[in-house]
Amino acid sequence: MKPAERHIAPYITIVTAMIIWSGAGIAVKASLEVLSPLQLVLVRFTIAVLLMLIIGTIGQSFSKGSLTTFSLQRIDKRDWWLFALAGLFQPFLYFILETYSYRSFATPTMAEPFLSTSPLMAPLFAFWILKEKVTVNNIIGILISTIGMVMLVLIGNQNFDIGNPWGIPLALLTTMMAVGYSIVLKRIPSHYSALTIVFWVQLVALVMFYVLWLITGPSLPAIDWGNASCQRMLLGVGYLAIFASVCAFIFFCYSVRYIGVTQANVFNNIRPVFTALLMWLFMGEHLPLGKWAGIVLVIVGLFISQRQKTIK
Repeated sequence: MKPAERHIAPYITIVTAMIIWSGAGIAVKASLEVLSPLQLVLVRFTIAVLLMLIIGTIGQSFSKGSLTTFSLQRIDKRDWWLFALAGLFQPFLYFILETYSYRSFATPTMAEPFLSTSPLMAPLFAFWILKEKVTVNNIIGILISTIGMVMLVLIGNQNFDIGNPWGIPLALLTTMMAVGYSIVLKRIPSHYSALTIVFWVQLVALVMFYVLWLITGPSLPAIDWGNASCQRMLLGVGYLAIFASVCAFIFFCYSVRYIGVTQANVFNNIRPVFTALLMWLFMGEHLPLGKWAGIVLVIVGLFISQRQKTIK
């Protein structure tokens, strides 16, 4: 990859990942009409892991031993703890904490600002653990983008009831899992392909989910394949498994390893932007002026945070 391509590619992939994840909520809602949260996670990541195994096997045969994005490699014994830790952080603990966090808040809208604090936490942990350089531009951009995200989420919302106060610490713990996952990705040796990392991390998490499923009492959903809700569930699971669990995770992994934890996590603020725009374009949802201002602030903050020059 040429230097110019390498500079642009991580930003294209991370924006693509955020677009995919911004539509995941609709797919989750459709899937939960038939499946329980744990059943959904099991089906979703089982399909994702099997798909990556197939892609990696085919990719390895075509690569003829050379490292490519779609190579599936074996893990060195001394690196296993990194993959296990990443899998523990996300998807395992992240999805469990996120589920209970959403259930604690009165509305998903109230949960979003607390679940979107990873851009604020990432610079602290990245500097403390990775000694990653954090510039004044990073901090200013993060703050502007976060203000825009909060405006986008809360303006026009009529219900400001938080609900169960436990939702706040649960949401913050969820965010910490996401930041921890990003930091571990950065620590994984660079000779592993993005597909290799995502495959083994999700396989570790999938084993943990199956253990949890067995402990809590295994159950299978009652599915009527002719029912419209089951058809929506199939589409939702397909989207989550193929796009949200494989494509988006690989794109995010690739981007974090090139642009760093701090700069990559700022892009989480753009997810509500894409969600709002999708609802405006396809669902006819009204966007008041305050929300448009929030979108502008998110985008401006992103541009400022990605500037490499340090202000002295």
